Amino acid sequence: MRTEPHGLVFLRQMSRLGGLMSRGFRFCCACVAVSLAALSGCTTLPDDPDERAEIQALNDPLEPTNRAIYDVNMALDDAIMVPVAESYRSNLPDWFRDAVHNILTNLQEPYVAGNDLLQGNPRAAADSLGRFVINSTFGLLGARDAVADSGGAKSHKTDIGVTLAVWGMDEGPYLMLPFFGPSNLRDGTGKVAEFWASPTGAVMSANGLDVINNIGTGADVLDTRTSLLDPLKDLRRSSLDEYAAIRSLYRQNREAAILASRQGQPASHVPAAAAPAPAAPAAASAPQPHGTGSGEQKTVPEHGRVEFVDPAK
Repeated sequence: MRTEPHGLVFLRQMSRLGGLMSRGFRFCCACVAVSLAALSGCTTLPDDPDERAEIQALNDPLEPTNRAIYDVNMALDDAIMVPVAESYRSNLPDWFRDAVHNILTNLQEPYVAGNDLLQGNPRAAADSLGRFVINSTFGLLGARDAVADSGGAKSHKTDIGVTLAVWGMDEGPYLMLPFFGPSNLRDGTGKVAEFWASPTGAVMSANGLDVINNIGTGADVLDTRTSLLDPLKDLRRSSLDEYAAIRSLYRQNREAAILASRQGQPASHVPAAAAPAPAAPAAASAPQPHGTGSGEQKTVPEHGRVEFVDPAK
């Protein structure tokens, strides 16, 4: 019986996972619409001033529904994504996983640069575009971060949700999205726009290469989830209320990213209160702690550790 090369198997599985996440995205959009309809019914606030202030500070009027979605997300995560991510980390060498991560980061540079410009940060946009050009050529299509390795600008992340915040849009209610994890109305709107806003994704689609987009989406999901294996395990083991802890971490991280953008700095250059720990297989990204190909764990960098904070924030 003929055995397929591991590379082809990997690409096929990433394409399937990417296609699944694309369908999940459409379902997620429907859920956001349902959430908006539910919010339009006006959530009743308690008459007690202290209770009212506490509920408003949490900004989670759909908490019962959000918690139910979180439980489903985590069940799917435990059943599907955790075993896949652990297998990926244990069976593939560091250099391969690092190359995948670098390529994914490089593909996002034009999107990041566009948001930097919209946020009024031309220097950060120039850094991202310069990184894309140099790493796409001298970095073997982005497999190696030639810019950072030579002492140049490091990668940073931003998105349409941050852009909308810089423009003055309120965050809206906190939402737990199916498959995608913690979000809010503003960031959920950004995710919808992001589906069509990626320059590299648009080029691929225009040339009938949607399978490349699917592979990229699947690989991005796996890369992100693998990077969060240990931080999320630590959070779930140490938190009395992991849902509330994740909500607090997510909001602190987004506030730090918005503050960084308003100060004209890449988000990765300003210390955040904590890195977000996603409640779903494809949640927001965080610093990437990699293990070794033999399954041995490397020490997680200081900036990749989860800081446990008051869940009521």
